[in-house]
Amino acid sequence: MEEIVILSGKGGTGKTTLTASLSALIEDKVIADCDVDAPDLHLLLNPEIKEEKEFKGGYRVKIEKERCVECGLCRQLCRFGAISEDFIIDDFLCEGCGLCFNACPQKAIKMDIETAGYIYLSKTKYGEFIHAQLFPGEENSGRLSSEVKNLARDIGIRENKKYIIIDGPPGIGCPVIASLSGADLAIIVTEPTQSGISDLARIVQLTQFFKIETKIVINKYDINFEMTEKIEEYGKRKGVEILSKIPFCEDVIEALKNKMPVVEYSKGPASAEILNIKKKIFG
Repeated sequence: MEEIVILSGKGGTGKTTLTASLSALIEDKVIADCDVDAPDLHLLLNPEIKEEKEFKGGYRVKIEKERCVECGLCRQLCRFGAISEDFIIDDFLCEGCGLCFNACPQKAIKMDIETAGYIYLSKTKYGEFIHAQLFPGEENSGRLSSEVKNLARDIGIRENKKYIIIDGPPGIGCPVIASLSGADLAIIVTEPTQSGISDLARIVQLTQFFKIETKIVINKYDINFEMTEKIEEYGKRKGVEILSKIPFCEDVIEALKNKMPVVEYSKGPASAEILNIKKKIFG
């Protein structure tokens, strides 16, 4: 089973648009959305949720007033300034490290594992789809991304699927690294702008560090031919293949408005190029 991750240096480059169309074109696969902080692949795949699982994130810490003698030791030890003068813990400042819990002589501090989001097992017309939503402000997005991918992997092995198609998070942070773990191919979607080149360089450095085969897709390449040439030159220097150059196409905008993959909306130039990507990678 091969794992293909579609990534981008930042949001808004067309990563999810490409993932949705590949999901519509490729058979014998499981689909996963590892962008757990701001998932949007479900908007184009229209899933029917079959199962919902709680994701347990970090600890929520609370001081039990009836037991607290206000000795001040917890405030003295807390490096994050999360405990107020009236001994109330600020959830946004608290890192859940547990130091105050272990140090309190009165055992007046309580730590509870809180639900930080949900993992969804869904059915779509394109196949099984695993996705998740982390609650705003919660941490452990990398661990949640790993759980999404591992669940997709388990389903793929159990059902003898050939591919896992993963819509990865933007950037180069922990959830991106989690999405790349064990991947066979990373397809990086970029755009012909100065920031696009800069973001591309960061993520190529990451994929090459992990020795993952990498290919580049330049989306809307025809809005700036000079920058497109610079990306092509960059690819040659780094030994990374330019897999495709997708032209700007208003059909993509209309497909998004209609909440569907562009390859199902029209047979325009963008759809034709995405079909070429499918043939190059999947045959």
